[in-house]
Amino acid sequence: MTNASHYPLVLGPTIAGMIVPKLLIDGAVGLNIIFVDTLKKIGLDFTSLLTPTDVPFNGIVPSKAAMPLGQITLPVMFGNPNNFQMEFIKFEVANFESSYHAIFGRPALAKFMAIPHYLYLLLKMLGPNGVLSF
Repeated sequence: MTNASHYPLVLGPTIAGMIVPKLLIDGAVGLNIIFVDTLKKIGLDFTSLLTPTDVPFNGIVPSKAAMPLGQITLPVMFGNPNNFQMEFIKFEVANFESSYHAIFGRPALAKFMAIPHYLYLLLKMLGPNGVLSF
């Protein structure tokens, strides 16, 4: 496969009880982002769950800093009922368009103790009944 490392690692975990099919794994960024449209599709009344933040982030919107609406902590699960891992992940809530539903950065990968393999488009982590591969 030519240019194998140029394809994005996109997975479909369960976030807040709903499968979110387009989660980008990007181990180069230092934050986790979820978009307002995704929270609306999940059906959360997220405005009451937001924690205020005044720290902008760069590199997402070209040529300018983006200001998140706040932070939200949500349960994220990978796997199936027989073998899964679930963690509570803190996301920055962004109010702009994206082709992804959410972005996992280093903080989420560290919390799951997950290892991304970008060449194979694979994510591995330990579950209670063995290794989980996605």
